[in-house]
Amino acid sequence: MKLSLNLLLLLFVWKGIAQESNFTSNDISINSHVEGTLLTPIADNEHTLAILIAGSGPTDRNGNQNFLKNNSLKKLAEGLTSKGISTFRFDKRIVKQIRTRNIDKTIMFDDFVTDATSVIDYFKSKSTYSKIYVIGHSQGSLVGMLASKGNVDGFVSIAGTGQPIDSVILEQVGNMDPGLYEPTAKVFNSLRDGQTTTDYPAALVSVFNIDTQPFIMNWMQYDPTAIIKTLDMPILVINGSKDLQITKEEAQRLADASDNADLQIITNMNHVLFLIEGDDLENSKSYNESFRAISEELITLVSAFIKD
Repeated sequence: MKLSLNLLLLLFVWKGIAQESNFTSNDISINSHVEGTLLTPIADNEHTLAILIAGSGPTDRNGNQNFLKNNSLKKLAEGLTSKGISTFRFDKRIVKQIRTRNIDKTIMFDDFVTDATSVIDYFKSKSTYSKIYVIGHSQGSLVGMLASKGNVDGFVSIAGTGQPIDSVILEQVGNMDPGLYEPTAKVFNSLRDGQTTTDYPAALVSVFNIDTQPFIMNWMQYDPTAIIKTLDMPILVINGSKDLQITKEEAQRLADASDNADLQIITNMNHVLFLIEGDDLENSKSYNESFRAISEELITLVSAFIKD
């Protein structure tokens, strides 16, 4: 019995090593703000790179934040690389600042676009890849669109909004508490005029902290549907039917704005790319459940789009 158990354990270890050996992993520093991980297939016959851009908040290269660990972007990167596509994913600049306890409160949305553009430029300068694609998740969708124009061969939006962020937040707040709609609209009117404000309900402090208002002011000037129209490249727009943050209608708006875009809705996929069979409680808890596998359909759709 002991021999059989040892043999079984040995087989599991061998299987893990075999899976990992499908690609190599290298950490790369792009510049003082951007650090990430490059995964390269062992049999790199296609020389195609997909750059993953994370969503809102202090999100690291793996798709995690301080108290939310799901490894969604790491799993997406590994899934794509297992299909023969090199991937690069990177920490948002705020992540490094938090780790070094040197936080820049003047960070703007445009800084994230600058960072994404720097990543694209870095890999284009190496001439290693014949094709480069950008995959933007959530906030990273808009960042990716702005950085991609004229720079890459194709773009993938996952859980990206089709409206400016002020319209999205207004809709979300109104659905949560209709009584907060007008105060929220009042704040956005002030920000639209270039003025910060402290005139908002306490319930909205996490949204409208005075330090974050200049960032929101910068962010809300961009209309995703206007930006996507400027992209002269193949585009894939993906959303999950169980995304609690970004609705299917947002994805439809985005896809409808471009003649180059194909829309795919993945049944039961949520915002962090997991398949949810249960209710909203299961959905919310999954944001911190790194043991879950991401949608295989997502990996298949994105890899097929890039290879085609």
